[in-house]
Amino acid sequence: MVNLWMSFLMMLAGSLPRETTNSPTGPLQPAEGPGGAQYTHEEVRFSDFSSRTDGYWLFEPDAPRPERSPVVVFHHGYGAINPMIYGAWIRHLVRQGNIVIYPRYQKNLFVPGSKKFVANASEGIRAALSLLSEEEGRVRPDTAAFFVAGHSYGGAISANIAVRYRELGLPKPKGVLLCAPGTGPLKGSLLESYDGMDADLRLGIIVSLHDHVVGEELGRKVYQTATGTPNRFLVRQHPDEHGQPAIGAGHNECYAIDEAFDGGVHNLSLRRAQSVAQENAVDYFAYWKFLDAIMACAMRGEHCTLSEGCGPDASYMGNWSDGHPVQPLEIWVPE
Repeated sequence: MVNLWMSFLMMLAGSLPRETTNSPTGPLQPAEGPGGAQYTHEEVRFSDFSSRTDGYWLFEPDAPRPERSPVVVFHHGYGAINPMIYGAWIRHLVRQGNIVIYPRYQKNLFVPGSKKFVANASEGIRAALSLLSEEEGRVRPDTAAFFVAGHSYGGAISANIAVRYRELGLPKPKGVLLCAPGTGPLKGSLLESYDGMDADLRLGIIVSLHDHVVGEELGRKVYQTATGTPNRFLVRQHPDEHGQPAIGAGHNECYAIDEAFDGGVHNLSLRRAQSVAQENAVDYFAYWKFLDAIMACAMRGEHCTLSEGCGPDASYMGNWSDGHPVQPLEIWVPE
């Protein structure tokens, strides 16, 4: 009797509709264009010089190894020290043929104070550029094609560097992307105004509707005060629950873990990232798309309309598998 009852329950369970069986799935990475999977290099050379608080990790394109490459500096968020947290994005950038410098501006969640973050990051960048320029077998850095991106507190550091790069002894940035920028109560890297950014800088800022960690305050301040930089835009990303997994709009949407990029820092921030990170439409059609477009325009004169946050592709976030469009981006550009 028990066996018959168990068989009946199993049959019943098998006949019940599953919530996610017919749910639409999210957009795939496009084959080409900004944010797309058109790569020129198969491998990434990963080097670790992070033992010092002002150290860095270094990622170079390989297979084939180019003679010279553009440089992208990526500043991690507060505590998100391990590059594996952003590994999929780093891999995307490097396989396109870019060097990625990933400064370690803090030793841990408590040391040093935030007033030292910009100086530490700048020291790491200078050291990485020196190594690339001098050590045999390295891809030489093209400092005339120098770009900066940063998430959360790393966005604040990136904005600071975009204003102060000369006094910090860094190359002139061609483009900057700020991803959910903000500092919380630790104000050491903030500036009163960002009107010192260069007129020819290409500046993008992305915030998310449900960012309850830092909100939109710094993103809006940079956008509103960088008035001498006409090629700038501010994007707000929205959630979408039309399919599964749902697309969120929180503080850490640019997390995209790749364990091959494990830098050995296993802290609370990494464990948090492992529980929330997704590689999805927000990566392909927001963060990756806009940085790719900014770089393409600055270096080759391509995708310039998109790099300014304009045109039909700017707000587009792809389609769910049933053809329904993902919630588009809100975008502000100077009048």
